[in-house]
Amino acid sequence: QVQLVESGGGLVQPGGSLRLSCAASGSGFRFYTVAWYRQAPGKQRELVAEIPSAGRSNYADSVKGRFSISRDNAKNTAYLQMNSLKPEDTAVYYCNGRWGVVDTWGQGTQVTVSS
Repeated sequence: QVQLVESGGGLVQPGGSLRLSCAASGSGFRFYTVAWYRQAPGKQRELVAEIPSAGRSNYADSVKGRFSISRDNAKNTAYLQMNSLKPEDTAVYYCNGRWGVVDTWGQGTQVTVSS
């Protein structure tokens, strides 16, 4: 089972960009479906984007055309490129990995979009 650690969050102005990273330790990363979720204060955690081990990625309607998920299995790392950020993108972003019965989460990284 892999362990996941997110990085790359921070404070950015509206219209800016950030790239989040999700580094995995352990074996089998290439078999995992990796997803990014986010949770804003007072709201439920929601799916932002996911990328399977093979096949097409999926995105929430609210981020389509602005966010891009990718993975580098050689580096055991997944990424979330976030462009044209809006204040409503402010949240804690979590990386999730799923493979069979395994479902593992990172600790989260804060993204704040504010002028």
